[in-house]
Amino acid sequence: MKLFHSSILMFCLAVVGCSSTGTQQAPQISKTWLDGYEANLRDALAGSTFEVDRTDNAVVVTAPVDSSFNPKRPEMLLPSSLAPITKVAKLVEKDTSAGVLIVGHGDNSLSQEAAIKQSQGRARAVGSIFRLSGLKHDRLQTQGMGAAMPLASNGSEAGRAQNRRVLILVTQQAALSTVSAEYAKQAATKLAAN
Repeated sequence: MKLFHSSILMFCLAVVGCSSTGTQQAPQISKTWLDGYEANLRDALAGSTFEVDRTDNAVVVTAPVDSSFNPKRPEMLLPSSLAPITKVAKLVEKDTSAGVLIVGHGDNSLSQEAAIKQSQGRARAVGSIFRLSGLKHDRLQTQGMGAAMPLASNGSEAGRAQNRRVLILVTQQAALSTVSAEYAKQAATKLAAN
């Protein structure tokens, strides 16, 4: 287990290292652009179980796993989640300046290796909706974090349910690699702390 944990940490550090821009500054993301996306995504997802939040460099749509994925086939989207994901995908696909990072997260009910595999599969399942909507590979990245970045304690079912999620980070395409590297760096830092 420690060997696998170390392997994940090395992977995350490699992503951060390979994505580093050296002394160059990360592309500035327009606050106005983010404001517009946040408003449009809130409107598009009103009434769904999806949540919309904001960071400094992305608008974040959270798809809770329990209401979005089949419990018997954990990497298969439920029909009820297709419409909200498609709305996000269509909105992003129309804007050639937009990029998307999709990140799967899990809880500690599986081994770290299994949790990463499952979270990657869920991220890819959501990503497939974006690809079907016409988003090209240069504007879309997926990652699986397993249980590395919990939001709540894994000591209760409610906490584990909160930790099982897929995030859709909408940002400007020019900043997509930077956003992805920052996310991997956060995961590496959390893994190193454990």
